[in-house]
Amino acid sequence: MLNFKNILCPIDFSEPSTEGLQYAIDLAAQFKAELSIVHILPVMPALPPDPNFVFKVPEYERALHQEAEKKLQALAEEWVPREIRAQTILGHGDAGNQIVRIAEEQRADLIVITTHGQSGWRHLVFGSVVERVVRTASCPVLTIRAPRRQ
Repeated sequence: MLNFKNILCPIDFSEPSTEGLQYAIDLAAQFKAELSIVHILPVMPALPPDPNFVFKVPEYERALHQEAEKKLQALAEEWVPREIRAQTILGHGDAGNQIVRIAEEQRADLIVITTHGQSGWRHLVFGSVVERVVRTASCPVLTIRAPRRQ
């Protein structure tokens, strides 16, 4: 019998990922599970020193971090009903690896993740975060296919 106690849902603030969040919320309500909503920020590459460039990478990363935390918290407050225990987690680095790491750290029983359905050269160049999560996660992964846009 399935008994999920902690469901993890990665989100990138896109419309498809918020649709996946709705599935995670429904499952959390049904199983009375805790919901962990995760967003991963990429690592910013170091810029070459240029005396004409005044914006510092650490300042930019800090601004991105603060903005992502606000968006993540606002999303949780807007979407997650009060009867569901929910937490937001912000990670940094490679999205696929970080999602799996956080799932293990949080002892997630299930990962609910939306696939954007990229194929062809986009899939080849960017790879698939969902594919990496499915291959490496130690818990079950429910993939939600984003609806095709006309």
